Amino acid sequence: MPLRPTLVAVLQALTAGARHGFDVINATGLPSGTVYPALARLEHEGLVESRWEEHTVAQKEKRPPRRYYEVTTAGEKILATAVAALKERERSARARLRAFRPVKASR
Repeated sequence: MPLRPTLVAVLQALTAGARHGFDVINATGLPSGTVYPALARLEHEGLVESRWEEHTVAQKEKRPPRRYYEVTTAGEKILATAVAALKERERSARARLRAFRPVKASR
């Protein structure tokens, strides 16, 4: 299953360890309206797992509980494949750019 760049960015952000949604937003620079649906989709597809933090932790900090997301083994494999494909596309594009010779404009 090919991943869109947004999903790759979200998965990549989660490789640093468990993160809550706002951390993913900060890490990727993507808006919340993009990140939260991406997390839901990735979880639905089994590429990410989530868990709620303990209520006591949230109560101590006087805030709502956070939902933490982590990449699954399947998510790591899909991400590795997606990154390899992106690197190949980059390599191919660089090769085409090196071969590019501008045409001189005639007056």
